[in-house]
Amino acid sequence: MKFSRIPLFLSVFLLLLAPAYAQSAGQDQLPSAPSAAQPQAPPASPPSSAAPASSAEPTPAPADKRDTNAPAAKPAPDSAPADTAKTGSSSDDESVTTIRKQVNEVNVVFTVTDKHGRYVKDLKKDDFKIVDDNRPAEEIRSFRSETDLPLQVGLLIDASNSVRDRFRFEQEAAIEFLSQTIRRKYDQAFVVGFDVTPEVTQDFTDDTEALSIGVRGLRPGGGTALYDAIYFACRDKLLKSQTQNQVRRAIILLSDGDDNQSHVTREEAIDMAERAEVVVYTISTNLSGSGSHGDKILERIADATGGRAYVPFQLTEVANAFAAIQEELRSQYAVSYKPAEFRTDGKFRTIEIAARNQKGLHVRSRRGYYAPTQ
Repeated sequence: MKFSRIPLFLSVFLLLLAPAYAQSAGQDQLPSAPSAAQPQAPPASPPSSAAPASSAEPTPAPADKRDTNAPAAKPAPDSAPADTAKTGSSSDDESVTTIRKQVNEVNVVFTVTDKHGRYVKDLKKDDFKIVDDNRPAEEIRSFRSETDLPLQVGLLIDASNSVRDRFRFEQEAAIEFLSQTIRRKYDQAFVVGFDVTPEVTQDFTDDTEALSIGVRGLRPGGGTALYDAIYFACRDKLLKSQTQNQVRRAIILLSDGDDNQSHVTREEAIDMAERAEVVVYTISTNLSGSGSHGDKILERIADATGGRAYVPFQLTEVANAFAAIQEELRSQYAVSYKPAEFRTDGKFRTIEIAARNQKGLHVRSRRGYYAPTQ
């Protein structure tokens, strides 16, 4: 055949051309080269402290260009903001001196009446002078007329044998007071009956029907531990229920004032009421109006805590006393002030609030408070 006679030089030419053809055909199976818009990274440099080599647990790069060999900055004080994204970088914080200052404020709720016993509700901050521990208050932080402050009320009813003959009427008067005073989703109250021991028949609630059931569930009998009941209501109920929001804490005490079973004294009960910042209103069940020994005890408790003692002359006036307490709870002022030369020594500090340039006005508030111990 003609094809078998291919010249020798042509065979050699074909053998030299075959490898080049095979190389160009295989390029379709290789990854494409980087484009001009994405330049290829330079070869990795030898490991150094500025650019650590990759490893199984890589060391994160510094967030800024500060010297990574410098000693780490000390943590900021507790008072420094935790979120540096809002206050600047940590290097900015290091150039600012943080000053920590303890701020102490005293909150007091008080009432003002004229010479006829009527509530005065339109006074301003400058109408009052506040003396804390015999020194004028350094600064008045806030002042407002509080007619709508939430209430935390403890109703304490004497259920001893000494009140058995008028117990039912007192129950009904107390129920009427609670139904007129406690507002749903705003105020709270609890009911305690006491003879030799205090008994909670209804815990904190805004349900007036549940409170009514708690009052009706009381049964008279036994001795009288009046001071123990006050101590218990203040320490175990109102003191433990304190919140960040400002509220009015009050106890309505219905009793003849006689005590023959308590383990704490009258002054210890008053002391606990002051620690819990509770105002105690008392309603005597003696119905004599003659200023008995029990009435004097009730008056002492009310005066010491900034409350008022009511001594009805007849049974029907018990309901009037409850109505007067309800009006007072809606006719109060609230002031927040900074004491002068304040010390966190845990000692009792007195409070005196007086009306300036207003004759015949009577200011009633708690007599003092205990300083914190830290």
